[in-house]
Amino acid sequence: MFEMKKVEMKKRKNIALIAHDHRKQDLLTWAAQNREHLEKHCLYGTGTTSKLLSKETGLKIKAFLSGPLGGDQQIGARIAEGDIDFMVFFWDPLSAQPHDPDVKALLRIAVLYDIPIAMNQSTADFLFSSDYMDEAYERRVLDYSSRLSSIGDKKNE
Repeated sequence: MFEMKKVEMKKRKNIALIAHDHRKQDLLTWAAQNREHLEKHCLYGTGTTSKLLSKETGLKIKAFLSGPLGGDQQIGARIAEGDIDFMVFFWDPLSAQPHDPDVKALLRIAVLYDIPIAMNQSTADFLFSSDYMDEAYERRVLDYSSRLSSIGDKKNE
């Protein structure tokens, strides 16, 4: 059995906003409709998506690189460092992406660190209508370090 670590998400969440090319307009429409909720939080995004959202909605968004140029990995690193609490990622399930391995790695890290992920509008609507969005929340993250050290111990036997 693995131990759990408690990780606090503050009332003001750090939210990553990401969208593949064919979903940028969908995310833009959703963000405009939810501008009032989003402006209460610290926003981050990948390259073009963050610039488009900032320009069209007036929201302040810290921009990382474009996804295919490493932006997905930058956000994944911020999740691992505890700097991103939440992710809205409107991905395109019908188009192959040149950076699919990076996308899969980002999703794996988000699940590993128990980050809420909305990958479509209805999930984003449900998550953003939750009372947890406007208060602190304590995530319970599996402590994989104990698992990894036990694997290392077995290898050394």
